[in-house]
Amino acid sequence: MELLQLHYFRTVAKWQHMTKAAQELRIAQPALSKTIARLEEDIGVPLFDRERGRIRLNTFGKAYLERVEKALNLLEEGQRVVSELAGLEQGSVHLAVSTLDILAEPLGKFLALHPSVHFQITQANSEEMASLMESGEVDVCFSHLPLKHPDVYVKTVLKEEIYVAVPSSHRFARQSSIRLADVAEDPFIGYKEDFPTQKLYDPFFQRAGFTPNFACRVDDPASILKLVRAGLGVALFGCVSKEADPKLVLLPITEPVCQRHFQMIWHKKRYLSQAARNFCEFVVEYFAENGAVNR
Repeated sequence: MELLQLHYFRTVAKWQHMTKAAQELRIAQPALSKTIARLEEDIGVPLFDRERGRIRLNTFGKAYLERVEKALNLLEEGQRVVSELAGLEQGSVHLAVSTLDILAEPLGKFLALHPSVHFQITQANSEEMASLMESGEVDVCFSHLPLKHPDVYVKTVLKEEIYVAVPSSHRFARQSSIRLADVAEDPFIGYKEDFPTQKLYDPFFQRAGFTPNFACRVDDPASILKLVRAGLGVALFGCVSKEADPKLVLLPITEPVCQRHFQMIWHKKRYLSQAARNFCEFVVEYFAENGAVNR
């Protein structure tokens, strides 16, 4: 068994198509087929089911792929460690985020100070982040969503208040704050039921003692604000814009406490490059200096 065979097997398993895998690997399709056949011969079982020119991972192949992924990820991680120790690169950071809005400014300032650091950024939900972190495809996650994984470090860098957004014509628009229960009878604009941010907001309604009557459910913040401005209903909203909006009022909530916590998350058992460590420290210090953690 050779390392090259494992790389080829992983690519074929990804595409489950010999021709497409060969194109990605830039080798001839017959040569790839022979390599996979030799690998199956070495292992002693077929890894793919073949029928009418199509291939599919079988039970043996799926079990083997899981171990191959772990082995290749460890080898790639080892190469990164050695390269960094030898000074062969200036550093790279693979970052997964739930949103880039809040991280954009500290990211820009970090790059201004460290222009040789290369970033690869993926937007993902909490389930995808856990998978990407476990596979070693990302170094650090930045998220306001809870991440279910036993082997991670979590550092809260920002606690952001959640507001009730109401149109300027609303009966509470001139108040300085409200209780969430005060708008229990209002129609609400919310996110779709399976949307991660809605899952974050649902416990706030439970603590306030009511189930909102949703007039509309959407999947992006801009649509929520547009519908509130139009007078269709009220909504919970974070990421407060600094620009005044004459058609929209954002009311602080006195009861219950409604916040979302933005966190830097990384795997306890995986190597974290110096560049990634520096970035984590920079983000923590950036928000601490701006007084954002306890606002």
